[in-house]
Amino acid sequence: MRYIKEDTNVVFSEVPDEITLAINISNCPHRCKGCHSPYLQKDKGDELTYDVVADLINKNEGISCVCFMGGDANKDELVALVTQVRENFPTLKTAVYSGDEKIYKPYYNIFDYIKIGPYIEEKGPLNSKTTNQKMFYLFNSRYWDERGLIDITKKFQKNNETDK
Repeated sequence: MRYIKEDTNVVFSEVPDEITLAINISNCPHRCKGCHSPYLQKDKGDELTYDVVADLINKNEGISCVCFMGGDANKDELVALVTQVRENFPTLKTAVYSGDEKIYKPYYNIFDYIKIGPYIEEKGPLNSKTTNQKMFYLFNSRYWDERGLIDITKKFQKNNETDK
């Protein structure tokens, strides 16, 4: 699994109410028409390991969440990586942006936030009222087997005046 080092940033809009370290993973298998980052469809960048992620976390004091943008081509590898992150940084929340239509079952155990749905140009991104994409908060995902999915997609749309 590879990531684009130059695209790794602290952001405030990818996960509502969180100060998020966003890590862009390359080799996206979805190839969505109108993708905002088509270069992520190529298998390029630096190897993403636990040591790399731990170093990024330690260098970005004050973050409350780590979001893995993509990773659909390497789901099991991403699960193993995020499991290590959760074990070593237990107060840090985790998120994933997936282009899949459904939540990959192992994600329930390791992510606090999950975005699903491919980008469909005519429907727009998460901040569009017509989007097909959904962002979920997994209520109490760390503490029990009963998971409550809370759809928080509307948090992206509250300040958006247009449909797209």
